[in-house]
Amino acid sequence: MQLHISPSQRHVTFSPVKGVRDSIKVNHLDHKARAAKIQEYLYRHIASNAIPKQLHCLALRLVDPSYHHYVLASDNVLAASTVVASLASNALRPDRVVVHVITDRKTHAPMHAWFALHPPGEAAVEVKPLHHFEWLARGRVPVMEAMERDEGVRSRGFRGGSAAEIIVRADERAVVVAAKLLTLSPKYNSVMNHIRIHLPELFPSLNKVVFLDDDIVVQADLSPLWDIDLHGKVNGAVETCRGGDKFVMSKRLRSYLNFTHPLISENFDPDECA
Repeated sequence: MQLHISPSQRHVTFSPVKGVRDSIKVNHLDHKARAAKIQEYLYRHIASNAIPKQLHCLALRLVDPSYHHYVLASDNVLAASTVVASLASNALRPDRVVVHVITDRKTHAPMHAWFALHPPGEAAVEVKPLHHFEWLARGRVPVMEAMERDEGVRSRGFRGGSAAEIIVRADERAVVVAAKLLTLSPKYNSVMNHIRIHLPELFPSLNKVVFLDDDIVVQADLSPLWDIDLHGKVNGAVETCRGGDKFVMSKRLRSYLNFTHPLISENFDPDECA
């Protein structure tokens, strides 16, 4: 519609077509915004019902010291799954359990996939490879450097090379010989076997953790461990010098520490239980 006034020098023209088009465009954009908002609510609802319960607020649970934090270092998916499943199934409060699974680079993907597909009930599981820890990537770690230097030697010795040798006496029992051979295994030079030394650096925000080996099956609720008074000591461990098997349960400090060093000999008893 147009209005034209022309007796004089001026022309007045009124055209609502452009205004109508703008109004239609605004309404269309408003409709799209409403549809996107509804879709967002729908996706949020699907996600809240589809994501396992133990993953809700996982980031907060990982650093909350009020939860019971367990650490498991392993490159064996089957072994790790057994430990976590037995721990969660025997916990009286599985919703208070957080398990930190530390693994290496090559095992990270299958380990992560396993626990994503097989969540252990209400317990929360974090799978984290060593190279994701900032502390390890930031500076030198002497223990790990020494292990890497020695790894090649021990591996060649375990495969039957001449780099590592053991002395076996003719009168030794088979179990003793087997134990000596076992010490050459690359397993005992694995980072996974020594990472417990660095737990304070790996989890600086946690006050207490319980470290579990990957060759165990938990058969009871472990929450009483959190009530043990360590009397200021930094570590509480299972004693390995009492038990029916005199060969296995005979570990004294002399087996682990260098008592020729004056600092060791002045502060430790070689006959003390390890």
